[in-house]
Amino acid sequence: MNPEAIRDKAAVVGVGCCKFGENWDQSPEDMIVEAAFEAYADARIDDPQAQIEAVFCGSVYPSRGTAEVAESLKLFGRPVSLVQNYCASGTDAFRYGVLAIASGLYDTVLVVGFDKPKDRGVSGPSAVTTGVRGLPMTPAGWFSLCAARYFETYGAGREHLARIAVKNHHNGTLAPKSMLKREISVDDVLRARIISWPFGLYDCAAQSDGAAAAILTRRELAKSFRDDHVLVRAVAIALAPNPQSDPSFDFLSWKPTVEAARQAYAQAGITDPFEQIDVAQVHDCFTLTELLTYEDLGLVERGSAKEHIESGTFALDGELPINTDGGLKTFGHPTGATGVRMIYENVKQLQGKAEGRQVERPPRVALSHNIGGAPQACGIAILATP
Repeated sequence: MNPEAIRDKAAVVGVGCCKFGENWDQSPEDMIVEAAFEAYADARIDDPQAQIEAVFCGSVYPSRGTAEVAESLKLFGRPVSLVQNYCASGTDAFRYGVLAIASGLYDTVLVVGFDKPKDRGVSGPSAVTTGVRGLPMTPAGWFSLCAARYFETYGAGREHLARIAVKNHHNGTLAPKSMLKREISVDDVLRARIISWPFGLYDCAAQSDGAAAAILTRRELAKSFRDDHVLVRAVAIALAPNPQSDPSFDFLSWKPTVEAARQAYAQAGITDPFEQIDVAQVHDCFTLTELLTYEDLGLVERGSAKEHIESGTFALDGELPINTDGGLKTFGHPTGATGVRMIYENVKQLQGKAEGRQVERPPRVALSHNIGGAPQACGIAILATP
């Protein structure tokens, strides 16, 4: 890998996002149009038919494949590609857009992440997988095994997970496009009904419908769209064996996150993530997942996350704010849209346009992270101000 092959060659000049939620009154096309046209306006694109040369879509549950994007936006006569990499689909679609720009093939492309899982008639993932020792297991059941092992090894407890939920719920009340806008307390989290111990209701993210979009162009052209554009410093994807069949899996770390972070940091020239990253959006499908990610990204030492949670390191006014818009916990998780939604938030933070949730210290470098499986997958994107 050439670690500098894509660094700062592509710029984000526009982002858009529809409101996430149980969008019964919107079709996938409606959400795509809302997100894309906000991105067009943000990039000051007046004629997308002439200016958008290619489209990269991330979606796990498309009903008509690329047609949902091409027909809703009337972007015919150019390549419209669909990327599927489970929960990392949005980040992977963004990666393909970055590669297309960095290679010099296109000047300006559109990235769209979307999904409408509520129309599938299920409240969560419908497949029950076969887990460790042949036990059937839901995603909550799988991550709860990691939580139990982490608690035993490092002395953390449900209260630490509860603080993550409280933080994200608070941040979500400040994000206009989040699904859940309710402040909660640690006591609310601890007294909620158990889903899969130690996870209660507030430890688990819900599914939702949503779409998000980003406009990418060559760095040299970025100022022709807007002065406060954002550069793509790195984007990485990593996979690992399914942990249910991996004898080296220790339930204390998510291997693809570690590997994707290694790739992304090499691309971005980051040697001290805690000091060099100013804000981050991470995959909090469960509160324990966010906790593990603090350590897997190398932001804090292994086993030390609980002390940082207690001291407020990752709060909106902390040293390293994480999930400034409330994360999956308050937006829900329309699978293909999540990675692009994180990029939307990071762009707003870097531009100083995140309104009530804007971090106090002006950020210069922002990271987004989302995972999924099986097998395990992770996508990471690092953005920076010029």
